[in-house]
Amino acid sequence: MTENGPQSLTEALTLRVAEARVEDVGHAIARLAPVDLQRMNARAGSVLKITGNTIGVARAEVSDDGHEGMIQIDGTCRSNCGAGLQEQVTVTPVECEQAVAVRLVPLWIGAAPATIAPDRMLEDLVDVPVITGCVVRVPTFAKAVNFHVVRTIPSGPVVIGKRTDIRVVEGEQTAARAPSVSYEDIGGLEREVARVREIVELPLKYSHIFERLGVLAPKGVLLYGPPGTGKTLLARAVAAESRVHFIHLNGPEIMRKFYGESEAKLREVFEEAARHAPAILFIDEIDAVAPKRTEVAGEVEKRVVAQLLSLMDGFVARGQVIVIGATNIPEVLDPALRRPGRFDREIEIGVPNTQARLQILRIHTRAMPLATDVDLKEIAEHSHGFVGADLEALGQEVGMIALRRFLSSVPVEVGGTDSAELERLQVTRDDFLAGLKEVEPSATREFFIEKSSSTFASLGGLHEVKRLLDAVFEHSHVRDEIYEQVGLAPPRGILLTGPSGTGKTAMARALSGEKQIPLIAIDGPQLYSKWLGESERALREVFKKARRAAPCILFFDTIDAIAPKFGADQFGTDVYQRILSQLLREIDNLRDVKGVILLAATNRPERIDPALLRSGRFDYILRFAKPDLAERTAILQLCCRRVPVAPDVDFNEFAGRMDGLTGADIESLCKKATLFAIAEFEEGTRVAPFAVLRSDFLAVLESDRGSPKQVAVIRKWKKANVLSNGAGDTYPDASD
Repeated sequence: MTENGPQSLTEALTLRVAEARVEDVGHAIARLAPVDLQRMNARAGSVLKITGNTIGVARAEVSDDGHEGMIQIDGTCRSNCGAGLQEQVTVTPVECEQAVAVRLVPLWIGAAPATIAPDRMLEDLVDVPVITGCVVRVPTFAKAVNFHVVRTIPSGPVVIGKRTDIRVVEGEQTAARAPSVSYEDIGGLEREVARVREIVELPLKYSHIFERLGVLAPKGVLLYGPPGTGKTLLARAVAAESRVHFIHLNGPEIMRKFYGESEAKLREVFEEAARHAPAILFIDEIDAVAPKRTEVAGEVEKRVVAQLLSLMDGFVARGQVIVIGATNIPEVLDPALRRPGRFDREIEIGVPNTQARLQILRIHTRAMPLATDVDLKEIAEHSHGFVGADLEALGQEVGMIALRRFLSSVPVEVGGTDSAELERLQVTRDDFLAGLKEVEPSATREFFIEKSSSTFASLGGLHEVKRLLDAVFEHSHVRDEIYEQVGLAPPRGILLTGPSGTGKTAMARALSGEKQIPLIAIDGPQLYSKWLGESERALREVFKKARRAAPCILFFDTIDAIAPKFGADQFGTDVYQRILSQLLREIDNLRDVKGVILLAATNRPERIDPALLRSGRFDYILRFAKPDLAERTAILQLCCRRVPVAPDVDFNEFAGRMDGLTGADIESLCKKATLFAIAEFEEGTRVAPFAVLRSDFLAVLESDRGSPKQVAVIRKWKKANVLSNGAGDTYPDASD
């Protein structure tokens, strides 16, 4: 029982409703500022009566944000008190008794869950205040189930305790409604949700304001973006929170085989929306209904597009029926549909960034028993390119991995498992890391995104190049607001030039690992196609995926194959000019995109078209030279850091003998010396412990083709098929 003092000492406050925190969803928690709690003569743990259009109850907690005049409650509490976001409610503390018995009626739609254990429900509902007629949310399953409270003993506001008798009553009819989706189920889309609410909720709730202003209410909104980013979920949440009639129509459902039936079906849907106004008509996959009439061959599609345009223009009750369309390919929609007066707003639902992914992970793991070593922020940083659907699939995959591990260690009986053993079932960090290997990101599925493990410390020498790369990255993507203040554009691209084997590609991967951002590596020749226009289309898709996966590094290796100088070995074809024009346009379009670092590498800079090298495209040209003595010594030490080397090996001596060699040449020499030592050790000509001797390095340095004995030993081992390194690779022959 909560003691709040005499009723005469309490004061009712009028507060504005705000969105609840993720961890409070389903627990009937109302967060208020400490000042507001003090004014009501209440404290944390008190039971509050929240009055809007109806009455609901919640348990008071202190808000960390401390916004005075606000009350944070979830979608279920907002439904119980009949109030929406930014609406005002009256809040007052009430005296509350312990519940002896509570009777519930399920409110699920469609097939019911297999079994609902009352003791499991009681565990989820302990300390939750309820009142007859309210709705409670039970997160027992992957998708939470709503229940309507039909009776409580005693009557009035009560708090469910550990000894409360909870039973599910079958067969009773109830008119209660609860939102199946709320704004708390959407993560990382605060800006998009605010814009959709402004377009959808304001005309439906405050149509008289538009009449007073003398302006027409918006008629439609188009949501576009990659699959799985939450377009359908956002439309359902807006309809549920607005408490209006919702019609969900899939685009292909309209098409019929007989003449005129498709248009008749479309008219029926719009007539139903008008009868149930205020209503929201959501057309999913609208590109199947309204493609460009100039590009479709069938007459049916053209008639359906014309019918849809006439129906959207013919609304009498404008503002009482809102049309929401969703598509992931907006470029194929008919242009007449995208003008103001039909779809007044177009809102992009993009790929979530790190902070948005963290919010989505918290939503999908709020009912999951997480171990103490799980850091969701770390998982969000390692899930670049994941959309909301991918993160939901990740949660399911991680749960299955934890379940397989649990079943392999604990025998599970058919009738059930001991609760003490179930308490041991937790999801660990290793489960999440294993799940990340199984789930593939949707946003960049067509291109391989590399998550490099190498850093600047993995490369020997090149100190000046590392310093310049670090400075350019800091200025262009960490402190870009400085450039915005002075009205200048930050550095755009970096071109790496130098002889083969000097570390250009390795430096791009090291920058990816150093800054912990993904790398999209594109080789020039892989973009070419024999079909007209396909090469330019492939290049457009590369930049499109990079913008979706931002922040990322877009790296073009051997860029001289994509953008050669005009007239340089082009054999009379114009494909190079078309690709160069497309590349220049895509690079220029990156000026409004933050988070995409453009890198390119070539060992023949004289073959690159000068238009690509001007300021604003590739602002910096970093030249890689062959390593000097100190850098060669550092490369030798890095290549042999895991190899047991004899004490008589002097890296400075060998570095002095390797003048003119590149980093790749030095790495190859170290591999050959190690391979020669392994061959002699396995033949028994050397005694343990194994080590690479000075003579091994000298034998390799004697000739580029290696000594005769080394060549004979390596060829013998290749015939025995023992040179495999376990990853499908073979060591190079010393004679190559």
